[in-house]
Amino acid sequence: MFIDRLEVGNKGVLLHLRLKSEPVSDPHEFAELARSAGIDEVAQMTVERQAAHRRWFIGEGRLSDLKECVKDSGADVLLVDRELRSGQQRNLETELGVRVMTRTEVILKIFADRAKTHEGQLQVELAQLKHAQTRLVRGWTHLDRQKGGVGMRGAGEKQVELDRRMLAEMIKKTEERLDQVAGRRERSRKRRTRSETVTISLVGYTNAGKSTLFNCLTHSSVDSEDKLFATLDPTMRKLDIPGVGEVVLADTVGFVSNLPHTLIDAFKSTLEEVANADLLLHVVDASDKDPGLRIRQVNEVLAEIGASAVTSLIVLNKCDLLADPHSLLVDGLSKPASRVSARTGEGVEQLINQIGEQLGVAHAAQLVVLPANAGDVRAWLYSQGAVLEELLTEDGRISLKIRVDTRTLARLENTPNVVLPGRDGMLRSDEPVHRISPLAGSMHE
Repeated sequence: MFIDRLEVGNKGVLLHLRLKSEPVSDPHEFAELARSAGIDEVAQMTVERQAAHRRWFIGEGRLSDLKECVKDSGADVLLVDRELRSGQQRNLETELGVRVMTRTEVILKIFADRAKTHEGQLQVELAQLKHAQTRLVRGWTHLDRQKGGVGMRGAGEKQVELDRRMLAEMIKKTEERLDQVAGRRERSRKRRTRSETVTISLVGYTNAGKSTLFNCLTHSSVDSEDKLFATLDPTMRKLDIPGVGEVVLADTVGFVSNLPHTLIDAFKSTLEEVANADLLLHVVDASDKDPGLRIRQVNEVLAEIGASAVTSLIVLNKCDLLADPHSLLVDGLSKPASRVSARTGEGVEQLINQIGEQLGVAHAAQLVVLPANAGDVRAWLYSQGAVLEELLTEDGRISLKIRVDTRTLARLENTPNVVLPGRDGMLRSDEPVHRISPLAGSMHE
């Protein structure tokens, strides 16, 4: 676009720099990122230093080793699991003769390849433009073509200003277009709020099986691949929860550790679906070597986007890959979790019940007595999936054994001529009733 760069190849050397003052990054995660970006790992190199080298990032001594590694492996791209200054990146590309990509650029490439909707493409474009702004610092080779004379700007300064101005204009236009799309999303969210529609968002570390679980719960066919960031664009479907009725289930983008801020800013409207949800289903890959670490990484991102206060339910997915799912101990897991296999459907029915409980559906069944002419209330309760049994009293009134959330119960209490006998959730023994239509397959106590 603005910067003369070598083409991205498909055979890469992965470079890890371990600084003694910082936590060690996960090499497996970066290898998965490379694979998802369509780059085959041909070699890997790890360097330990007190601090990054000012010019070469890894120091002159290890630079010759890296150069030999790139040559011997036939690599045509170097992937660095950290951020580089523009000068460091330029120096490495010049010395190695191959394209050098930072962690952020690898993620941006994945996002660019996966974005399908108009909104997703705009969000990726905005993230790329904002990242390009950081690459203009100190200039690149093509900026030296502008030569200044006495009393004029120095070499490259004029081109830098032109590039910076062009980038600023493109960012402004992209943000305006994205604001229009985000406005439609906000209006849709307000309509759901006015209609008191409950929204549940699937969150979790990328490739934890969120889309597979989404398909299982909603009987949909959203693309789900064994790759990081298989889902970028949020997808929403209706889901019936007994006692609550229809809710909206949203499948959102997966998280990784150290998610670039340019992506968080660009995907702000999408991530707002998470922050404004009534409940989060935090999907965790139970077969991961350290699921506790993944939970902490996702919680950090949730805090960063302002969603840490939203009620969440941990869902340990892929339990079919474990010899004994119930013996799984997750470090740092302070509350009960739902164990499921989205692939086989095991545990999904129990998960739906737990979702209802999280949304306030009571354990105990409640008896509600309706007048004979309250057919609209009766139909509404059936639409909510709340009716367990229907009973008929001797005086012609309709008695319904229901299980509902607190919001629905409060609405019933304020409905004229509706009676909640006992009010303790128990059927009164002195209530003369005649059972007429027990629901097959309903949730009996």
